Amino acid sequence: MNISKNLSLVLSSKISRSLQRYTPIVALESTVLTHGLPRPQNLQLARDMERTVREEGATPATIAFLDGHLHIGLNDQELERLANAEEPYKVGPRDFARVITDEANGGTTVAGTMLACKHANIKVFATGGIGGVHRESSFDISADLQALATIPMIVVCAGAKAILDLPATLEYLETMSVPVVGYGTDDFPAFYSRESGLDVSVNLDNPQDVVEFAKAHWNAGLQSAVLVANPVPLADAISKSEMEPIIEKASKEARQNGIHGQALTPFLLQRISELTTGKSMRANLSLLLNNARLAAQIAGALRTTEKRKLA
Repeated sequence: MNISKNLSLVLSSKISRSLQRYTPIVALESTVLTHGLPRPQNLQLARDMERTVREEGATPATIAFLDGHLHIGLNDQELERLANAEEPYKVGPRDFARVITDEANGGTTVAGTMLACKHANIKVFATGGIGGVHRESSFDISADLQALATIPMIVVCAGAKAILDLPATLEYLETMSVPVVGYGTDDFPAFYSRESGLDVSVNLDNPQDVVEFAKAHWNAGLQSAVLVANPVPLADAISKSEMEPIIEKASKEARQNGIHGQALTPFLLQRISELTTGKSMRANLSLLLNNARLAAQIAGALRTTEKRKLA
């Protein structure tokens, strides 16, 4: 199926069937598979996230590039291939043309996944934490924020990555009219931590209310995403006071070593995992599965609402 001259979109049989039958779909990004976790944890997490989505009655659509083709939904063999790929690309929207022309493999970022969802008409997406404004430089701003400002869909996350400048990130989202829904909280989650001391736009505590809120947002004429900030489960959360000195140390090391751009986030996440002796990694895995579960529930509520409207 050709979306344009250069973008070859490959829908898995399960995703094609789900779109035809109008059943719930949850998009999953793949940079966590290619750049976020070491082997073999990366493949196990991808399988666990897909299983979690299925357990909640939705179809998982892991999105990635294989041989220059944008795949919407991967089978297990394709997941394994991507997890073991040598030097896969980290693919944001600006990188689509390069990956296509190089006929390369790559994991899509939050922004890259959202662009793919726009082409495939998928409205719900689960990720870990969004990108934002970096502490190291206020000019280093993730393309995730632009995607959130321009693509109307529901994005479930555990807030923004704690390594970022969270106040500046929230200011950007406000400027671009992106509402931030705290799922059962008034406090914007800080990825590893349940609290940041920063306010969300609104506190909602069930999937149907999230869907109704999103519908009202789009019916008002806005084209931005609705960001659902879902706190990391309490059992795996790390307090902000414990995380801040560790993040500052990792950030200082990044500056000293001249690490920036696309290499910065993977470096910081890996270094923080080392400094917390794996505690941050456990929180990361926990919040990813928690977000996949909530996204599947929201996708189910969205499909029910849309079917009722069509009836």
